[in-house]
This record gives sequence, structure tokens and C-alpha cells, in this order.
Amino acid sequence: MNQHHPLTIVGAGLGGLVLARVLHVHGIEAVLYDLDASPTARAQGGMLDIHEDSGQTALRAADLYQEFRKLVLPGGEAMRILDQHAVVRMAEEDEGDGGRPEVERGELRDLLLGSLPEGAVRWGSKVTAARPLDGGGYELTLADGTRVGTDLLIGADGAWSRIRPLVSDAVPVYSGLSFVDFDLLDADTRHPGAASVVGGGMLFALGAGKGFLAHREPDDSLHVYVAVEAPESWASGIDFGDDSAAKAAVLAHFDGWDPSLRALVAEADTPLTPRLIHALPVGHRWERVPGVTLLGDAAHLMSPFAGEGANLAMLDGAELGLALAAHPGDPEAALAAYEAALFPRSEAAAAESAANLVLCFDQEAPQSLVDQFAGFARLREAR
Repeated sequence: MNQHHPLTIVGAGLGGLVLARVLHVHGIEAVLYDLDASPTARAQGGMLDIHEDSGQTALRAADLYQEFRKLVLPGGEAMRILDQHAVVRMAEEDEGDGGRPEVERGELRDLLLGSLPEGAVRWGSKVTAARPLDGGGYELTLADGTRVGTDLLIGADGAWSRIRPLVSDAVPVYSGLSFVDFDLLDADTRHPGAASVVGGGMLFALGAGKGFLAHREPDDSLHVYVAVEAPESWASGIDFGDDSAAKAAVLAHFDGWDPSLRALVAEADTPLTPRLIHALPVGHRWERVPGVTLLGDAAHLMSPFAGEGANLAMLDGAELGLALAAHPGDPEAALAAYEAALFPRSEAAAAESAANLVLCFDQEAPQSLVDQFAGFARLREAR
């Protein structure tokens, strides 16, 4: 064995970084292993709405809340729901007093990385296998053959976690929905029509079995997701290496849709990239296994239609860090307390996510989503 650490986190996404930061605040050091070659090895995705009762709670526990507020995109909580004819069925403005401010994922990740001790993340360290050791603890094998031992192992390594098999035989299942995402750059100047239809925040343009989701980013670009209910093999039948062919194949699903919505695809400045939406079973949980646990997508992968993925990952990380700090010398008590709260919380969010995926693309779309938001508004007014 080449190295040994008391506490090892696999995955330097938002959840793993929040965990490491909360531990650091409480004087507990951890090592993170991440497969990316560097912090800038790949784009970190688009905007995130950070929820008051989850993501913001986590950032307060990490003592980073004020720094987070500096990253918020003004106007980002605005939202528009359109039908396939580009008729606005519902619109909300960002009055600056909402509970779900928008930040760019990469900026939030940089904030978390900058809050950790130098060298806390071991980049270019892809974990290929994990196994329990006879005397307790675990051994990780990295892609370069390095073997690492650890007393306490946290799987924060996403949908296809290498750590999950230590506690569960569950695997993600295709949801029936595929995304294709891309960007329109310098939108107000180069794509004024697209900028107008998206507005200042989030766009939902929905129909039965398909739609467009888009949001504005701080650099004046538009990040667009095309959603299509399709077989799992759908994306593999499209040549995404040929931009013209890919655009034509995607637009074939939107015959009869308003030209302003079709233009989101036709004017894409970056290559179209397919993203198949997978999920773990709603209510995924496991029996307590000594010395190991999961957080984020490794624990409760779900579709993005509750807006909870990143938020729950951060809350998981914060609550796990706080539990470990509250039970010094007794990690099993900490893991048991953490999982007791994790399971019901993630089950509720996963159920909501699965239901919203169906609602957004049902035969009444977008009316079902409009009705849901109207119901939320009535509840707020009643309070």
C-alpha cells in the first residue's frame, strides 16, 4: 500500500468539497481524490438555484455564505413558461427577495476549492476499485496502480460511483428522457431573438414528450437543454460530431414549434452534447456498513426536475461533516446519525423529481407545470 489516510473522500464535486470544508472548519482534515486532471480540466455546467433550506444551509455550515452571496446573478430567479407556439403561459420576475438565488456552478466550486488547504484535492486520481480490508478500513486502487488505504471512506463520486458497491448493489436506470445541451454566446448581441425568448433567468418551453429548458449565465451566454422522451439508444443514433446533422436530427422532433424556439438549436455556438438522464430507485438506502457512506448522486441520483441534486449534495456534505465533528472518536455513531436523516430526505426529493419529470412532459404540457406553480403561489399567500 502506497499511502494511508484517516479520512478519504472520493470525488471533488460540490458535495465532497462542502464535506471537506466543514471538516476543515472543525479542525478535521480530509484528503479528496478526483479523476479530473486539474480544477479546470472540464466545464462545470450551468447555473444552479441554491435553495434556502439545503444549499444555503450547507454554505452557512461551511462558513462561506457571505462569499456565496457575492456570486449571485442579479435577476437570475426570473422564470418564464412557454408553450410550443412561444406563447407565455406564466412569468415571474426576480424581485431580489427570493429564496433560490442563481449562481454559476464553476464559480461556486472555485469558492469551495479556495477555502481548502493547498493539496487537499489529489487531481488526476481516478479510483478504479475499492475493497474492505480484513483488519478494518478500505483500500482504493487508482488508475495508475497506486493503492491507498483509509480508515473512513466517503463516496462523493457521482452517478457511477465506485464506492456505492461497498454498501449497495443498486445501479442507475435510464429515466426515458434524454437531454442535448449547448450554449449560445454573447446572446444579447449575437442572438437577440433567443435572448428575448429566454428572458433574464430560466425558460421552460414545453410540450408533450419534449421541450426546451434554458437559462442565462453571468457572461451573457444562454445555456440550453433540449429534452426529448426517447429510447436509451436514441442519442447513439445521431452523429454529434457533425453539428449540422446533429441540429437537423434534434430539430426533427420540433416540427411545428415556433421559429423562435427552434432557433435556440439552429443558432447554437457550441457542439450539441447528449446527456441521458438516469436515476437510482426512489427510496434508495442501505444497511449500515462500518467505515463507509455515500453522499450526493452516489447516494440518491435523481433527475433535475426538483432542482435538488446539487443542493442535496451540499447539504449531505455539510450534515456529514457536522455529524463527524459532533462524534469525535466515534465515526460509526456519526455515520448512523447522518444516514438516519439522509434516507427520508433524499427519498422525498427523489419522489418529487420523478413526479415532476412526468408532469413537465405530459399530454397537457405546459399547463400542468403552470398549475403547479400557481398552487405554490397560493400556498405562499396563505402563509
